[in-house]
Amino acid sequence: MARKKVKIDKKSVGIGDIELNNGQVKGLPKNPRFIKDDKFDKLVQSVKDFPEMLELRPIVVDENMVILGGNMRYRACKVAGMQKIAVTIADGLSIEQKREFLIKDNASGGEWDWDAILADWSEDPLEAWMLDMPTQEKTETEKLSELKFESIYYEPEIKPNITLSDCLDLTKYNAKINAINEMDLSKEQKEVLKMFAYRFIKIDFENVANYYYFNAGNEEQKAIERLRLVLVDGGIEGFIEDDLLRVMETIEEWKNL
Repeated sequence: MARKKVKIDKKSVGIGDIELNNGQVKGLPKNPRFIKDDKFDKLVQSVKDFPEMLELRPIVVDENMVILGGNMRYRACKVAGMQKIAVTIADGLSIEQKREFLIKDNASGGEWDWDAILADWSEDPLEAWMLDMPTQEKTETEKLSELKFESIYYEPEIKPNITLSDCLDLTKYNAKINAINEMDLSKEQKEVLKMFAYRFIKIDFENVANYYYFNAGNEEQKAIERLRLVLVDGGIEGFIEDDLLRVMETIEEWKNL
């Protein structure tokens, strides 16, 4: 069967004379392309800045003035306030040809030569022209250089007026002691319960570390270490963790004897 000859006509028409392809033509699905808000805003601005582009690349419509190519440009023209628009009218396309055109017109063939783009077009506002620039993949060295090291050890801050008592918050403890004193209990019962109440004493370990590092004397430091209130890298051959690992290795060796 001979293919029907398609008549091509180019003209300028009122923007209200053409229709978006919303699936109103039987057998022709609605246009599958869409543009997100930020890109659509750029397209509107592009229409305002360079309206001649629409003359060079008109919107394509069928004989019923339904858009086959250029739905988004049409929307942008309406937002930009244009009254007339250049179109190419394709009269005589079959439904199969219209479907084929719809996909081919929106398909992107080939690839960008990004080296050439960056070398020869770097001064142009490419993103404003809606070109999706490639994201530069960072090297492993760059990724590592961006990592921030946070030590597991607290770094003491200079607080010269801190005292040992500033390391404790006795608010809850004192409340419990007052409550026990008001109860009808024997002296012995109260004394035992008050010992239980010690668990409500809150220790500010940051203040302990600050006091230990800047204010405590030798004997106080020994006492604080003995109570395991601070961990210091004062092991025999390095950090305390290193000593513990050596102890674990020794235990494993003993198990294998």
